[in-house]
Amino acid sequence: MYDKLRRLAAFHLRRERRAHALDATELVSETYLRLASTHIELADQTQFFTIASRNMRQILVDQARKQLTTKRGSGELAVEFDEAQVATDRPRELVVLGDALEDLVRFDERKASVTALHYFGGLTQQEIATVYGVHANTVSRDLRFSEAWLRGCIET
Repeated sequence: MYDKLRRLAAFHLRRERRAHALDATELVSETYLRLASTHIELADQTQFFTIASRNMRQILVDQARKQLTTKRGSGELAVEFDEAQVATDRPRELVVLGDALEDLVRFDERKASVTALHYFGGLTQQEIATVYGVHANTVSRDLRFSEAWLRGCIET
């Protein structure tokens, strides 16, 4: 199970900028600490990995928020603009995406979970359909809705 968690952590970290403070082992450890402090009864491994993936994403979002606070002067506007750094440094985008995903969870938890399983957990639409006991077309519609929802939140 540890190897699967490390692969999941590596999957999340591949989507991050290169100079990220955490490596896969540290992300798995942080996730374990969060999961160990909660008392959740899990139905199966799929649910465990869904929750682990969501926690990994949240750890990365929290770290991005922390970095924005310390690196950017606690909310003060920066005077200098370095275009090369903007291309490689994406914590603000990660925070916006995290907030949009949280809004989606409040609006429709299944659509948010389907999106997390697909984009952060790496599951196919058919695998997600099996998990939820719905047709793959339903998963496809949920993903299209979620993408439109997230795009609307990010563009505003």
